[in-house]
Amino acid sequence: MEQKTKKVPDPKDFKNNKIIAAVGYLGILCLIPLLGKKDSPFAQFHGKQGLVLCILWLVTWVVGWIPFVGWALWVASIIFTVVGMQNVYNGKMEELPVIGKYAEQIKI
Repeated sequence: MEQKTKKVPDPKDFKNNKIIAAVGYLGILCLIPLLGKKDSPFAQFHGKQGLVLCILWLVTWVVGWIPFVGWALWVASIIFTVVGMQNVYNGKMEELPVIGKYAEQIKI
């Protein structure tokens, strides 16, 4: 299994952009850090994670009526949102479980 190196945010970047980075996990509001803080690696990282999570929320909304599958997606989406916000407030730049790897492929 490939071991990933952890990204460490610049303390000043973290301090100045943690609120905007956290907003990135609230659905379509992921566009705020993506478009408004292009100079902040911390905000960009969490904005991209939030965009992937927003896509998961859309998929969940579409298939949410399917028993068990939809329910599992709802629970996973909520958990990923909480984990993402915890990472922001703890100053971490860690990928979300399962879906976070797709955020690196986003070029904005």
